[in-house]
Amino acid sequence: MLLWIEFIICTTAIVLAGTRLSKYGDIIAEKTGLGKTWIGVVLMASVTSLPELVTGISSVTYAGVPDIAAGDVLGSCVFNMLILAVLDAIYRPMPISAKAHHGHVLSAGFGILLLGIAALSLFLGNRIPPIGWIGPYTLLFAVIYLIAMRMIYSYEKRRFSDLIEEIAVELKYEEITMKTAVVNYIFNAVIVIIAAIFLPKIGEGIAESTGLGQTFVGNIFIAVSTSLPEVVVSVAAVKIDAVDLAIGNLFGSNIFNIFILSLDDLFFIKGPILSFVQSSHAVSAVSAVMMTAIAIIGLTYRNEKKRLFLAWDSIGIVLVYVVNLMLLYMMR
Repeated sequence: MLLWIEFIICTTAIVLAGTRLSKYGDIIAEKTGLGKTWIGVVLMASVTSLPELVTGISSVTYAGVPDIAAGDVLGSCVFNMLILAVLDAIYRPMPISAKAHHGHVLSAGFGILLLGIAALSLFLGNRIPPIGWIGPYTLLFAVIYLIAMRMIYSYEKRRFSDLIEEIAVELKYEEITMKTAVVNYIFNAVIVIIAAIFLPKIGEGIAESTGLGQTFVGNIFIAVSTSLPEVVVSVAAVKIDAVDLAIGNLFGSNIFNIFILSLDDLFFIKGPILSFVQSSHAVSAVSAVMMTAIAIIGLTYRNEKKRLFLAWDSIGIVLVYVVNLMLLYMMR
């Protein structure tokens, strides 16, 4: 019972601080003159993925549980795609994929590329020769992440006239100074970091007490709790009709999550991290690839009507998520 109380306290702290952290990140972004998509993919994604970053590093250094780190990253990628379906249920006028602009396909494509490399690396395991103590995929993740950020930035520059219009509409924090925004941003970031540091040890305790295993706990409980900032930020963005900010945040978070895996590998000095975790994590990686692919199909086809409270692409995403849960439970 004590473990669950600690888990709830940490989760609550992440939700409350993560929400304010995202708000002040948005303020900083506005005052630097960035558009919604760039804010979502780069700034907001890195902000809301901060719990995954801290949880992953503390999992491999402080707690020594690499399965929690890998499960948190890959499970968060799956959960982020499920959030898309949640947003579709909330957004009433039309399928949310029809409202978002086509540019999200670029970040979604990079997400699929990174997840595919992670799944392949998990499958190969020890058969991949390391570079020092890290896997070669770590360098690949970092390079692809930087290329993705550069290409998305270049794409947004081509939409410069649209971004100018966005900025003109969204200037709503004029009364808040940059100094105030930065101070509040740092304060809430510290709270998120402190709460996230304790999650791996709590997750390990829950895994042992329930018999569910570190892979299942990492992919479900820890992944959901560290993804709560994405939920809060994305839902709030959709409610103010900032759909591109919400969707950019989710696709950008998946790109950043795989980059986090490369950082986890750097801190895990025993060897390549994906050689020390269970191969069943590949289930989450492949599930995330499938869910992202369905989202890309929805963004491209752009169906204008919802016959149910969910669009067909969102239904497909939910079905893959359910199958993912079933497979992880069976393989625990």
